Amino acid sequence: MYKKSFFFIVFEGVEGTGKSFQINKLFKNLKKLNIKVEKSREPGGSKAAEKKRNLIFNKKSDKFDKLTDFYLMLAARNEHIKKKINKLKKKKTVLLCDRFTDSTHCYQVVGNGIDSKINKINNDYIIGKIKPNLTIVLKSNLNIISRRVKQRKNNNKFDNLKKNFYNSVQNEFIKLASLKKNYVIYDSSHNDNELEKKILKTVKKRLKIK
Repeated sequence: MYKKSFFFIVFEGVEGTGKSFQINKLFKNLKKLNIKVEKSREPGGSKAAEKKRNLIFNKKSDKFDKLTDFYLMLAARNEHIKKKINKLKKKKTVLLCDRFTDSTHCYQVVGNGIDSKINKINNDYIIGKIKPNLTIVLKSNLNIISRRVKQRKNNNKFDNLKKNFYNSVQNEFIKLASLKKNYVIYDSSHNDNELEKKILKTVKKRLKIK
């Protein structure tokens, strides 16, 4: 029997793995089960955090120094936690979030060479006791990822990275998931109804929903 409590589910993966698509599917499925659920994303999620997201994804933002980009991400996260996540925690809501701290590690530390110690100190200070109850990592064939990204109408700087960058970042997501508890990995090369069912089954089990 599901007991109402704050349950934080994060979806991780590189561009083109279908995170947003599967989050929307899961959101609708949980709604049908009368579960109190909300969606969010990073960077973004709250009014102030979305403003920082717009700055990060601005067409001129590719001129930012990598460290500037990193701290803008963390600033958005701080606003997200303070203005949204903490409030949802009190309301005992199930929260589905598109990206969280693992993306910072994989993209900024592994991908862009930000010092891991700097990342850990800053992230630990910002997130406090907020930790995902479940992290769903989506992986996909790199050729499929490339095709999906090219089909997008509004591309940003993260959609135009080289294939070897995506490959190293995706491998890091998989490595993290294999080393930690409360992680599951799904291949989303075929982003279909079967994957939707598998994710729902996993979430229902974690929420103890029959």
